[in-house]
Amino acid sequence: MSKVYRIGIIGCGGIANGKHLPSLSKQKNAELVAFCDVIEERAQQAAEKYGTSEAKVYTDFQELLKDGSIDVIHVLTPNDSHANITIASLEAGKHVMCEKPIAKTAADAKRMVEAAKRTGKKLTVGYNNRFRTDSLHLKRLCEEGELGEIYFAKAHAIRRRAVPTWGVFLDEEKQGGGPLIDIGTHALDLTLWMMDNYKPKVVLGQAYHKLSQTENAANAWGSWDPAKFTVEDSAFAMVVMENGATIMVESSWALNTLEVDEAKCSLSGTKAGADMKGGLRLNGERNSRLYTTEVELESGGVAFYDGTSEEGPDLEMKLWLKAIDEDTDPIVTPEQAYVVSRILEAIYESSNTGKAVYFNE
Repeated sequence: MSKVYRIGIIGCGGIANGKHLPSLSKQKNAELVAFCDVIEERAQQAAEKYGTSEAKVYTDFQELLKDGSIDVIHVLTPNDSHANITIASLEAGKHVMCEKPIAKTAADAKRMVEAAKRTGKKLTVGYNNRFRTDSLHLKRLCEEGELGEIYFAKAHAIRRRAVPTWGVFLDEEKQGGGPLIDIGTHALDLTLWMMDNYKPKVVLGQAYHKLSQTENAANAWGSWDPAKFTVEDSAFAMVVMENGATIMVESSWALNTLEVDEAKCSLSGTKAGADMKGGLRLNGERNSRLYTTEVELESGGVAFYDGTSEEGPDLEMKLWLKAIDEDTDPIVTPEQAYVVSRILEAIYESSNTGKAVYFNE
């Protein structure tokens, strides 16, 4: 029988209530026993809805970490606080799931990876798009060599007009960037994972502030305040890996385009290609003829790791707790998330300097 893990939540905002809390509450081997937020009312509401009858509420995460009975911490706060809270949690003897991106900066991400190694505790990052039905099926095809050597790819994270106007999304100091670090990180993570290639060589990128200063703009979540829009509205890059493979990264919250795709990737290999546009499609050549195949996938649930069908976020939490229980690597390793962070930071650096950024490690 699996151990029942006592879980503490640090940050009780949108991502907590939208993904982590509903999915964790479905796990039979999880108890939500502690909730922390700088706004006490949010923590209290989360505790009342999802917590055990004896769940505790905090406004100081350091106080929460003093509870030796807590096994696992989920860090669901703005990007600039990911590193300090995660490292403190690891050093307090807790396993940690941190929301994406792993950190605001690559240096902070490296400190988190080192803390996990030093403490022997598990650390994972909330790249939930890996657990979609199409993602899992495509990953298996890649692992089985169906595409051959993947030498060209695109990481898609394009919104036409969907700027998040709540919280700290538009605050560069808190977040470290805009759509690139927010949704571009998902697309890049998917792409690197499919390629199983985490060795970048050089990055050339450009971030834009073209539509962010529009007054009374059309937007899915209401017009933004240009004065508070301190991050980019779009960013694009070319990444060349050590083995010569090329990845094009595209991200936007606001862009004049009809080609909208988010958390998707397109792959081109020596044997076949694949993309996630409107579903999972494969393409290639067979018997001197070109072919395109649309893969039929189960709607909603995922039946991949153990034959049961589950929603992606539920599977993400299940497999995270399973990794702790069986002492195996989580599906998303901190080392992988660190490489994503290094590439994102290099794109911003390249944009700021107008020069390509080379990786020397």
